[in-house]
Parts: sequence; structure tokens; C-alpha cells
Amino acid sequence: MTDSATTRTEREDFQATSDPALIESADRGDVKLLSYQQLYELWERQQWRTQDLDFSQDREDWENFPDEEKFQRMYGLSSFFIGEQKVAEELGPMMRAAPTEEMRIFLCTQIADEARHVAFFNRFYEEVGVLESSNLQDRLKETSAHLNPKFHDLFDDMLHSRVDKLARDPSDLETLVEAITLYHMVIEGMLALTGQHFIITYNEENGTLPGFVEGFNNVARDEHRHVAFGARFLREMAQADPKYAEAIQRTLVECGPAADGVLTPPWYEEGMDLFGVSIEETREFAMKALGRRLKVIGLAPVT
Repeated sequence: MTDSATTRTEREDFQATSDPALIESADRGDVKLLSYQQLYELWERQQWRTQDLDFSQDREDWENFPDEEKFQRMYGLSSFFIGEQKVAEELGPMMRAAPTEEMRIFLCTQIADEARHVAFFNRFYEEVGVLESSNLQDRLKETSAHLNPKFHDLFDDMLHSRVDKLARDPSDLETLVEAITLYHMVIEGMLALTGQHFIITYNEENGTLPGFVEGFNNVARDEHRHVAFGARFLREMAQADPKYAEAIQRTLVECGPAADGVLTPPWYEEGMDLFGVSIEETREFAMKALGRRLKVIGLAPVT
């Protein structure tokens, strides 16, 4: 981990989330997870505004990137832009299915966060001139061409099917456990936070896209708070009934190939570095974060 990345994850506001991936003692299964009320109060303290970001230097940087670099950067940008929009749509049924009011209140804050993340990317695209489209709907459509099929498998099939099931039957707690495993542990915890880590670090080390880096740090901090909710919920459910622990493990096995595929851009060639790191380093980072969370949930051996 680079000095800039270490400094970022050790910041007080990042550590305040109690996401097990950021805490070394999680390797021993020893993390005091925040309560749902504490997570809500943290959300109140960690507000930020997309309209405060200055993208003037970002526009100049983007114009000076070679065409090949712009094309390669679009995979990460597109995955986040469309991913944030898709998960914002899926949270409503999950929120309604949550078994306690404290959980539902926190998930309401997450819906607001995901909407703000979409607005952040939309404003970046608009002010930096990344796309030809002139509105949010068309930008989502234009940027979708940069995704790979595994992205759709994970979001449009695996997650959406479970959310549809919850919409029909909000009392189905086993499906809610599967959906939160997919959403909070895999999509946010493994994929989003891994991508954010390496994208932010690359831009920090190269002094590029400062407005984007500032905003993306805020997005990452939000995601760590969301994942902390998921870790607490899944630990409680796994302790309550072995069938929920089995549902977590079953879901992780099922989505593994699709999740791994999302980490790999469609233009990737064997041995290629992805903005300074290998695909093996990317996988290792994602799996270490998942492993720490599973140890705290109680589903992986501690060291």
C-alpha cells in the first residue's frame, strides 16, 4: 500500500466507519462494529456536496490524456457511474424488507448517498467533457458500451432477481441476507472499494484529476460506512440462525466468477498492468478486504 493510500485509509473519518477491512485487528475477528443508530449519526456528520467540487483542472488534465489512456480510464469510470445508478434503484425493496426500524432508517441514508454518487459522476462527466451526451439519461446509455458482460450478470441478474423477490415478499429474510451479501460485501466491499482504492491512488501519485479525487474520496468513505452496516447485519443474521450463514456462503460462491470478471476490463491482455498494478494485486486486495469482513461476521478462521 502506498503512503498516500495508507494516509487516506488511516484518516479519522475513514476509521470512524469501523469497516473491518480498514482495521488490522479484524484479522483476529476483533472489531467493535457500530450500531445502526451510530451509523446513522455518522452519516449526519459526514455530509458533502457535489456542487462544492472544482473540476477546472480535471478538464485540462482530461484534454491532455492520450486517447488510449482515456479509453482505458472509461472502464472504471463507467462501472462506477452505472453501478451507482443501478444500486440506487435496488435499495428501496431492501430497505422495506429490513426487519427493524433502525436498519430501515440507515438504509434510507444509503439511498441518498447512492443518488449523490450518481450526481457526482454526472457532474464530472459534464464539466470535464468526457462524453458527447448532454443529459444524465443519455450519458448512462453512452457509457454502458465500456462495460463487460460479467457486470450485467452481477447487477442485472443476480442482484436484481433477489431485489425483485424482496419486492414481492418483504418478509423473506433469507433473500434479504443474499441481497445484502451481494450488495454490501461483493459489489461495494470487494469491487467498488477495490476500484476506488487503486483509481484514487493512481491519480494521487500522478497529480491528475484533483476534483475527481476529492469527490471520489468522499464516495469511498460513504461506501466504507455502507459496508460497515452490511457487516453488522450479516453478523447478526449469521448468529441468529445457521441457515443465514449458509445463505451468505452460498451467495459468495455463486457470484464469485461474475465478481472476478468485473475486475477485468474487456480490453485487458494477460500480464498487462491496470494503472500501475497487476490484476493479481487487484484480486489480492479485494480478497483481503472480504476475508477481514468475513472474520468479523464469524464465517472465516481468525489468525
